[in-house]
Amino acid sequence: MTDEFSFCPNCATPLARLSQLEDSGDKVRLRCPACNFTHWNNPTPVLAAVVEYRGQVLLARNAAWTGKMFALITGFMEAGETPEGGIAREIKEETNLDTTALDLIGVYDFQRMNQVIIAYHAVCTGDVKLSPELAEYRLYDYDKLKCWPAGTGYALADWLRTRGCEPTFFEWLQEPKQKPE
Repeated sequence: MTDEFSFCPNCATPLARLSQLEDSGDKVRLRCPACNFTHWNNPTPVLAAVVEYRGQVLLARNAAWTGKMFALITGFMEAGETPEGGIAREIKEETNLDTTALDLIGVYDFQRMNQVIIAYHAVCTGDVKLSPELAEYRLYDYDKLKCWPAGTGYALADWLRTRGCEPTFFEWLQEPKQKPE
């Protein structure tokens, strides 16, 4: 992922790739030559859920995606919330479902987007009503799920293994316009 900042948020001076001695040695980062601001470009925490609903797994298609790719429910953690609270909020906002049980699956890197994914298994109840962010959803039996070779696809595969199912991965036939996280 490319750096998103071009100018210093403190003084508006153009940022430059400058070397500076840090704990791990000499490090080149985007820095402000005027006020010494450093853009750390740390990974963003993203929350994801394998939503178990009525004995099946709910996958959804983002309204912004051009293809027919379905993926886990995901979202960004907000300031002041726990990862557990954040994923329960995202599930409610995006599907209208209530989370009754939540278990951590694992933490996955997604370097292409400079993200760290915190993935959960969520047991949910209620009636599905999608937010405008999602175009449609599908329910899948565990043994019919296909995993994708990216961050949340690996989380889904790990969860399937806990259910005694050996995951099957599909290969990208061509570079999708928008890959799931």
